Amino acid sequence: MAAGAELARVEKALAGRFPHKMIPDLERIRDLVDLLGHPERTFPVVHLTGTNGKTSTARMIDSLLRAFGLRPGRYTSPHLESVTERISIDGRPVSAEVFARAYDDVAPYVELVDGRHAERVTFFELLTAMSFSAFADAPVDVGVIEVGLGGTWDATNVVDSLVQVVTPISLDHRELGSTVEEIATEKAGILRPGAIAVLGQQPLGAARVLAARAEELGTTLVREGLEFGVARRKVAVGGQMLTFRGLGGDYDEIFLPLHGEHQAHNAACALAAVEAFLGGGSNLLDLEVLRSGFASTSSPGRLEVVRHSPTIVLDGAHNVAGVQALVAALGDAFQFETLVGVVGVLADKDAHAMLSVLEPAFDSIVLTQSSSPRARSADELGAVAVEVFGADRVEVAPRLDDAIDAAVRLVEEDTELGGGGVVVTGSLTTVGEARHLLAR
Repeated sequence: MAAGAELARVEKALAGRFPHKMIPDLERIRDLVDLLGHPERTFPVVHLTGTNGKTSTARMIDSLLRAFGLRPGRYTSPHLESVTERISIDGRPVSAEVFARAYDDVAPYVELVDGRHAERVTFFELLTAMSFSAFADAPVDVGVIEVGLGGTWDATNVVDSLVQVVTPISLDHRELGSTVEEIATEKAGILRPGAIAVLGQQPLGAARVLAARAEELGTTLVREGLEFGVARRKVAVGGQMLTFRGLGGDYDEIFLPLHGEHQAHNAACALAAVEAFLGGGSNLLDLEVLRSGFASTSSPGRLEVVRHSPTIVLDGAHNVAGVQALVAALGDAFQFETLVGVVGVLADKDAHAMLSVLEPAFDSIVLTQSSSPRARSADELGAVAVEVFGADRVEVAPRLDDAIDAAVRLVEEDTELGGGGVVVTGSLTTVGEARHLLAR
């Protein structure tokens, strides 16, 4: 069977597991990995949770580990264009053939588990088991595993990780809690006894929860701003130049080809995680290897420039903290005379709050919607935008291709000599579909 047909077959089977939801127990995934012979135990793990920055941080950890000669397996979510992006080996998404083989290895056991429990194996549990199987089969030297949602009850939490990373926590998925303390309690579930936990900058309430849980378990905490951090930062062409205070010492003049101060903080966490993984954080790592690893980092759909004249930037900010980071980065890294937003948001997000953050940055805005069944309609979003921007700065275009065309037209009308830009944002599904459209 051709690769495309193989992938379509597996995608159809995965679609049968929708709507994907988190069920707050680990019974099915534990049963499943036990039947599979525990593939998740065949490699050491760096495990990541947090609200924003997980995927970018995971990609940086992956790149650094490869620079040091290791072969990582990286599991992240969601994907932008193809579901195969979620499972990466040695820096590349797996092929359709490898993805299908992982499914076929796991599928018979999934049916057994389905019959043993009141709830069927979920979409995310199946993909998680597939990633473990693919990594064990490769094999990989280390797993870089990002939670799907939360921590304690996330399917990835069957791993026994050596290093945990908690990127900044903020309010987002209200099913995890209505306060940062409640959300931090859920995310603290990935901490392990005797391990090292790398904490990005946290709200005070979240920091207290994480510290208390670490003390209970005997987890060593290393905290951004105390044990490690960004010492100096300056904007550079195509990214930024950074000096880090690491766990093992200082590292200077490191180029990161990503935009935004938030990515500098993600990079500090990635460096600390790699220091912890490679030597417990007690040794100074080779500076030239670090420079090479960071220089080869990419993070698709995160302040990614995909077109010029006018410049089109894609950013998957999908909550208030994310759009705050986006607005700061736009002012930091770009100098647009005119900036138009193309925004599509999922129905469970606080659209009014997100648009209020974006309003000072955009001269005008085009509201649209992705093909996701969870997308808020463009008309609903437009009504919210009128409250925030005023009617004269708002257009609505339900089709994403029309919305991008409208934004380009608005920029070209208002800007001379290519000084304008378009930013597509609001959800990763919107950005993924824009990326696909603009790549053609």
